[in-house]
Amino acid sequence: MNLFDVMGPIMVGPSSSHTAGAVRIGFITRKLLGEPVTDAEMLLHGSFAATGEGHGTDRALVAGLLGMNPDDENIPKSFDIAGKQGMKFRTGVIALRNVHPNTAMLRVSGKSGKKLEVVASSLGGGRIRICRIDGIETNFSGDCPTLIVHNLDQPGHVAQVTELLYQYSVNIASMQLYRNVRGGYAVMVLECDQPIPAEPLASLAQKDGIIKVTYLNLDE
Repeated sequence: MNLFDVMGPIMVGPSSSHTAGAVRIGFITRKLLGEPVTDAEMLLHGSFAATGEGHGTDRALVAGLLGMNPDDENIPKSFDIAGKQGMKFRTGVIALRNVHPNTAMLRVSGKSGKKLEVVASSLGGGRIRICRIDGIETNFSGDCPTLIVHNLDQPGHVAQVTELLYQYSVNIASMQLYRNVRGGYAVMVLECDQPIPAEPLASLAQKDGIIKVTYLNLDE
């Protein structure tokens, strides 16, 4: 246990799990989409569904989707701000399997028409875990620079990605590989010790079999 576990995050309450964590889920979903959110469906599971309204979980998710951080004093006004910015949103309930009780599924669309589905859990103390992206199982927090590569499950892709990062002196702290079916759609999640320059990201996006490259760095 460290000091953060005892003190908790700097936040607008009332709950680090139902409010601060929910803001981070929305914020990271917006980052993963890569552009402002114009439409959002927020489906709440478990404790989020049971007590989320009282804890402001719905307002917190919208605040994150608008780009707010957990300590933003405008979180309670997020519905009004979303309306003024033209962001449509709706809330519902969903029953998910094998996830934490504080979990939400967000289905979002961006101004360019991009779509994204994220399932994420709030673990307490403002910490979160991204459990699925577009139906593919994942397991990362987004706390460090993270590269997510959606690709066809073909030989050589892992080597191409790791070699390219090596050329730019980016150290891989952890790497996880996921896929929906054997030989099908695959996702690589690489958490890194350093920020990733724009050049290798652009290079990866042009390689055969790479469907989408997403870079998540909360410090940018």
